[in-house]
Amino acid sequence: MTHPLDAAIALTPLGEGRFAGATTPDYWNMAGPFGGVTAAVMLRAVLDHPLCRGRPAALSVNYCGAVTEGGFEIAVRLVRDGRSTQHWVVEQTQGEGGITSTATVVTGATRDTWAHAMTVPPQVTPWDQTETSDSFVPVAWRKNYEMRFLTGGPRALGPDGEVMSPVTQMWVRDTPSRPLDYPALASISDAFLPRIFMVRGDFSPVATATLSTYFLADEAALVRQGDRPLLAACDASAFKHGFNDQSAQLWSDDGVLLAVSHQLVWFKG
Repeated sequence: MTHPLDAAIALTPLGEGRFAGATTPDYWNMAGPFGGVTAAVMLRAVLDHPLCRGRPAALSVNYCGAVTEGGFEIAVRLVRDGRSTQHWVVEQTQGEGGITSTATVVTGATRDTWAHAMTVPPQVTPWDQTETSDSFVPVAWRKNYEMRFLTGGPRALGPDGEVMSPVTQMWVRDTPSRPLDYPALASISDAFLPRIFMVRGDFSPVATATLSTYFLADEAALVRQGDRPLLAACDASAFKHGFNDQSAQLWSDDGVLLAVSHQLVWFKG
């Protein structure tokens, strides 16, 4: 059977760097597809392009407008092809609605170079000793991830004036289980509740404006990880003028930093 993520990011080539795809109910959010699956399908389009070489190094997605239920097209253009990196521009369009999302992708060759880890993973309770979250979150995409919260899990919602911590640490993996690859890593980088839900304890209207994910893992690291859970950590620095930042780290279960992400989130007020 096709995994729900693979069904959601499946693309049909249309020629000349164009692909056709369609939304699926499995990854629906409050008012459109889950932002992580949009990021994953934009990356999938680049990886499926016949000129693509190397591995993904960076993905930046701008969520320009609402994606409605149904089909869409993705256009991919290689704007710079260097010896070490390729630079891609991606556009998602939907009928007369025009552009719904844009992205830039950088791919690069995997090279053996000097390496040093400047950060270490949080010291946490192992996956198999952490309880699965059974908190209800009223969006379809949530059921595609098994989450075990260490800190900052879903809270009882309702404004009470208390400002709480924006930090979340959790174990997370696709469900049904699925070997990790770059599209899955791109999707999981957005698999956090909006930070304003955590700090204010209420459901404010929110939308991701832009999301950037930087892939530090090579193919060998993804193969080693397989379908085991990732350790995910998320935080925010400030809420101001209707926007807040959100930063995350995604670690392998044996302590290797696989990806980091940063996003800007719009909130109503």
